[in-house]
Amino acid sequence: MASEQYLAVDIGAESGRGMKASFDGKSLSFEEIHRFPTHKAEVHGSLFWDALAIFNEILFLLRHSGQNASSLGITTWGVDYGLLDKNGMLIGNPFHYRDARTSGMVEKVLAILSKEEIFEETGIQFMPLNTLFQLYATLQKSPWMLTDASRLLFMPDLFSFWLTGMMANEFSIASTSQIYNMKGSGGSPRGGWAFDLLKRLEIPTHIFSNTVAPGTMLGPLRSELLQSLGGVCPSLCTVCSHDTASAVFAVPAYKSGHAYLSSGTWSLLGIERKDPLISSESLHANITNEGGFGGTIRFLKNIMGLWILQECRREWTSSERHFEYEELTIMAQKAEPFFSLIDVNSEEFFFPGDMVGKIIRFCKQTGQKVPGSIGEIVRVILGSLALEYRWTLEQFEKITGTDLNVLHVVGGGSQNELLSRFTADATGKLLICGPVEATSFGNIGVQMIAAGEISTRKDFHEILERSCQLKHVEPEFRRNWDEPYERLLTIKKEKSARI
Repeated sequence: MASEQYLAVDIGAESGRGMKASFDGKSLSFEEIHRFPTHKAEVHGSLFWDALAIFNEILFLLRHSGQNASSLGITTWGVDYGLLDKNGMLIGNPFHYRDARTSGMVEKVLAILSKEEIFEETGIQFMPLNTLFQLYATLQKSPWMLTDASRLLFMPDLFSFWLTGMMANEFSIASTSQIYNMKGSGGSPRGGWAFDLLKRLEIPTHIFSNTVAPGTMLGPLRSELLQSLGGVCPSLCTVCSHDTASAVFAVPAYKSGHAYLSSGTWSLLGIERKDPLISSESLHANITNEGGFGGTIRFLKNIMGLWILQECRREWTSSERHFEYEELTIMAQKAEPFFSLIDVNSEEFFFPGDMVGKIIRFCKQTGQKVPGSIGEIVRVILGSLALEYRWTLEQFEKITGTDLNVLHVVGGGSQNELLSRFTADATGKLLICGPVEATSFGNIGVQMIAAGEISTRKDFHEILERSCQLKHVEPEFRRNWDEPYERLLTIKKEKSARI
C-alpha cells in the first residue's frame, strides 16, 4: 500500500519548521524537512514580522518536499495580522505582538469599554498583545492603515491567501483576537465578530468576514506559483491554524480529569470544554476561552513560558560563548533550591531586553535573595514557572469544580526534564510528556480527517500512540514545594495590592 503524504508548516514565535508525514494505513512516520528562524526586524523602534521572508521559507519547503504531498496545512502563533488593500496588497509589514506600541492601550480601551463588557462578549483574557489592543494602537498611531484596509487576515490566513488566492479567516486563529464573540450566532462554526465593541472603539468592521472551520479545503496553489515550484500542487487545508489549537488536537487524552500544557515560548495551560465558561471567576483569574476543532473551547491561561529563559540565554550568548539549553539545565540542577521566585506573568517580563536585570530587580523589590550566577537565575525561572502552573491548575479546579489528576505536556518544553520534574512535584500531578511536535502532528491530523483518510479525532490519537513514545513523570517531593508556593502567593498578593 502506497503511503499518503501530508505537509505541516508550524511557524512559532522563534522558529518555524516543515514536517512531512507518511501514513501507511496503521501508523505515521514523521520527517522534519526544513527549519528556519521566524524572521523579524526592528525599524525605528518598532518591531515587525518579515512576512515575505517567512513566505519564502514556505516556498522553499514546497519546492524541495511538496511533490508527493496531497495537502498542506499552516499554523502560527495567535493575534498578529496583516492588513490588505482593495487590490489584495499588503499594507506594511505586520507588527510583532511584542511591539511597544500597545503599551498603555489596555487602559485607553478600558476608559471606553469596561472589562466586564469585553469579557462577556469575547471570553478572552486581557493581554496588551491581543488584536483588540493592537488595532486600537493602530487607530491611534497609524490610522491611515485602517482607512486603506479592505481585509484583515491573521498570519496563517495571510500565507494561505498568498498560496491559493483565497481569503479566509480560520476559526481557531480568529478566536485569539479578543474581538470574536464565542457565544453569538451569525458565523461558522460558532459565534461571530464582536461588531458592537469594534464600532464603539471606531475600528472599521468591513475588514472582517465570517470564519471557516478547521478542516476546510481552500483549494490548490495559485497557477502562477506552480511553475516556480516545479509543478507541486498540494491542496491547502485550513487545519486548526492557531498553533496551540493544533497542539491541543494532538493531546492523546481520552478521560476526564486531565489538563494540557503546551510548553514553548509561551506556556498555554488549560482544559477542553464543549462551551465557553464566561463568568466573574474566570474574568478575575484572567482565563481565556479560545476555539478548537469541532467548535470546542480551549479554556486556558496564557503564561509567560520559556520566553524569559530564551531572553536570558540570548543575553548570555556572545561570539565567544554559546549556551545550549542542556548546559543551562545542568547549571540549574547544581544551584540552591528555591533560591528566589518571580511572578512570571509580571508585565516587565513581557517585553524584550535586559531580562536578567529585570529578574534581579524583581527579587530586590520583593525582598528576596538576589541570584548572581547563571544557574541560580535559570533555577529561579524554572521553579517559578512550575509554581505558576500549580496556581493556574488550582484556579481551574476551583472554577470548574473538576479534579485534575493528569497534566499532558506537549511541545518543545516537554523535553526539559528538569522543568517536568519541577512541575510534577509542584503540582502533585502525573505528567505525560509528548509528543514534542504536537502542533505539527495536530496539523496533520486535521488534514487526514479533511481528506477522509480517518473519520474522527479518536482515530488520530490511536494512530499517534502507535507512532510516538510518551514519557510519564510521577510526583515525588510535593511537600518540598508547599512553602515556596506560599511565598509565591504572598508575592502575587503584594503585587496586586500595589497595582
